[in-house]
Amino acid sequence: MFSRDTWKEIFETIQKNKLRTFLTGFTVALGIFIFVTLFGMGNGLNNTFMKFFGDDATNIFRIYPSTTTLPYAGYKAKRQIVFENDDLDDILNEFGPMVDYITPRIQRSSVVTYKDKSDNYGNIGVGPGMQFAEKTIMMKGRYINASDIRSKAKYAVIGRMVEKDIFKGDDALGKFIDISGSVFKVIGVFQDDGGDNEERNIFIPFTTRQLLEGDNDKIGQITLAFNEAIGYDGAMRFQRQLDEFIRNKKQVNPKDPRGIFIQNVADQLKQNQQFAGVLKIIISAIAFVVIISGIIGISNIMVFVVKERTKEIGIRKAMGATPKIIISTILLESIFITTLFGFIGMFLGIFVLNLIAGKTLEDNYFITNPTINSGTAVFVTILLIICGTMAAFIPARKAARIKPIVALRDE
Repeated sequence: MFSRDTWKEIFETIQKNKLRTFLTGFTVALGIFIFVTLFGMGNGLNNTFMKFFGDDATNIFRIYPSTTTLPYAGYKAKRQIVFENDDLDDILNEFGPMVDYITPRIQRSSVVTYKDKSDNYGNIGVGPGMQFAEKTIMMKGRYINASDIRSKAKYAVIGRMVEKDIFKGDDALGKFIDISGSVFKVIGVFQDDGGDNEERNIFIPFTTRQLLEGDNDKIGQITLAFNEAIGYDGAMRFQRQLDEFIRNKKQVNPKDPRGIFIQNVADQLKQNQQFAGVLKIIISAIAFVVIISGIIGISNIMVFVVKERTKEIGIRKAMGATPKIIISTILLESIFITTLFGFIGMFLGIFVLNLIAGKTLEDNYFITNPTINSGTAVFVTILLIICGTMAAFIPARKAARIKPIVALRDE
């Protein structure tokens, strides 16, 4: 099978039938190319979902107050629900063992000034737990702590982009900035995997934010981290219990679709993972259909090839070639062509995925880092080579059984 004469014959046949060889190879390369690019796009879509949720902790409830739509317990509809500091304590007292940490979030936008530089940034009143909820990475200094909350300290933790924008290369740590007319000391600089927008925020103690707004105890929203040991089902039960508890405390109708809203990040992540998984299966199924089409194309071309070479096969058999030699020569030619063009299609697909990856694809089509595992790409390529060989075997065996006298009469 691996004799020099056999390979010489294969290359001579390829040289004489360039168009046929190209069509066979093109079918193989196109099938692999489409599979690699489609599969990579599916992975890119899944990466987008993971990136969206991976920036923050996933064992998180975000609890939002809103306006009621139904009357209840003597209260009229269209009542604005407001969270207060004692809501944090009541939730901890009721559900303490299931809670890892709890923190308020008071979101504002403020003009921030340092010397002659100023800009508008998000100014967020938080507790220490927000560092873990947002997966905030401290580049230098420290985050807000419990002592800062108790003393209502005028401390600020600024994002990397805030330091870059208004400090212009100076080290911000220990410097003083003006936030809407109040002076704060910078005690930390953070970075965030969420990107530049997240790093244009400033965190201060939530009690300090309340002090600046008339020393009230109002909270915008509550972020709560549940103990991961309770699992997904436990988290869903906890969400229902928490919703019922807060509605009872705030006198919100249990059937009111508004008033209280709890965003369960773990539930959203699971739903989106399932959606991405189904989409990936569909894309993979389409890609495999393309592969099957390629195999059928190879089979059809090989039938034509054998038919075209019937007289040649008859001459070879008349000169003493055995059926085994006839079959092995045809199969070896098929394996060579499918292997060569199969890997060309694979490498071209990987090249295209690397070429199109970037912010434009991510921003416009929500596809992040579209890639395919090299092992998967090689496996599918080898699978197509094997299937192509099997597709060539049937016409090759049929040709090997033709009697020389019949083959020589073929037109």
